[in-house]
Amino acid sequence: MALGKALLSRVPSSSAGWQRRDNEAGGVGGRAEDEEDIEEGGRDGASTAAASGQEEEQERWASILPELLREIVRRVEAGGERWPMRKDVVSCACVCRSWREVTKGVVRPPLETGKITFPSSLKQPGPADTPIQCFIKRNKMSSTFYLYLSLTQTFMDKGKFLLAARRFRRGARIGYIISLNADDLSQGSNAYMGKLRSDFLGTNFTIYDSRPPYDGAKASSSRASRRFASKQISPQVSAGNFEIGRLSYKFNLLKSRGPRRMCCSLHHPVVVQDSSEEDLLKSKAHGPGMSLVLQNKAPRWHEHLQCWCLNFHGRVTVASVKNFQLVATADSNRPGGIGDEEVVLLQFGKVGDDMFTMDYRQPLSAFQAFAICLTSFGTKFACE
Repeated sequence: MALGKALLSRVPSSSAGWQRRDNEAGGVGGRAEDEEDIEEGGRDGASTAAASGQEEEQERWASILPELLREIVRRVEAGGERWPMRKDVVSCACVCRSWREVTKGVVRPPLETGKITFPSSLKQPGPADTPIQCFIKRNKMSSTFYLYLSLTQTFMDKGKFLLAARRFRRGARIGYIISLNADDLSQGSNAYMGKLRSDFLGTNFTIYDSRPPYDGAKASSSRASRRFASKQISPQVSAGNFEIGRLSYKFNLLKSRGPRRMCCSLHHPVVVQDSSEEDLLKSKAHGPGMSLVLQNKAPRWHEHLQCWCLNFHGRVTVASVKNFQLVATADSNRPGGIGDEEVVLLQFGKVGDDMFTMDYRQPLSAFQAFAICLTSFGTKFACE
């Protein structure tokens, strides 16, 4: 958006004048100060001028009438149905605090629109009717995985980058660190989103979130789940991770033919349908919510093809033991139709040597779906 770019590019031009006046004042006073002190004072003056200019700029943008501002943001949001045009909506939220609050109120959550706009959208449920289509690219050399939002119905588009993960090994255990930044995959990063951790056999996984899923949630007490070795950190940054789910692959000791069998249990807060982006961020205050149990959909044996088959509706083109579809176990007490064993909540499958599709819907978020799909990578000798 030109408005956001113009705001970021406008820097006050009076810094040179501040530095010149500081140098002249030092000469007139006749003080015996070296040149480094004079230059330092000039830089401080320039920084003060720049900060003052930016504050004045933000005050001017913030002085727009709320009704007019809301209409501007609403029109920008309506014109940015897809990425990369949707970056204009993000630019509106970057102008100043008042613009950010209005933008958060106008933009509806993925549950209602099926659109991913802000980083917070990655931890919010997808829509109930149609799944959000994504794809994962794998880099075997660096053991990294990249999640992209599909921009078209084909497998050829570059996509919108969402998340990245790096696989690491600690002894006999395998783990994954998930981050918003593809170049900074560490637990100490501000972009850190969560992680996965397996057991000794690599068949049971625990999913951790970097932020508490609800108010009052307690971080895991195990040493391996801590983000930092030291306890002396900022109170705004949690030193631990919060367990939000577990996933296990069932053993196949008899080596019977068929795909892997998996079971996943997730904890997620209750989602209110009529809520804004800001309201959903506050919904965690209602408590831990309910537990959701997912299991892979049983495939059917195709006599003619002599293989196990699932209907991926054209989203999977390569046969692989990694391919799966997850459905919720039947439970009539669950809201929103969750529990229908025919409704696929998450499907994952191979379309190339290092490319896989990932489609998810309510009640799963992009972060949860990505974490579940990461567990499918790697050989599981006791489960295949």
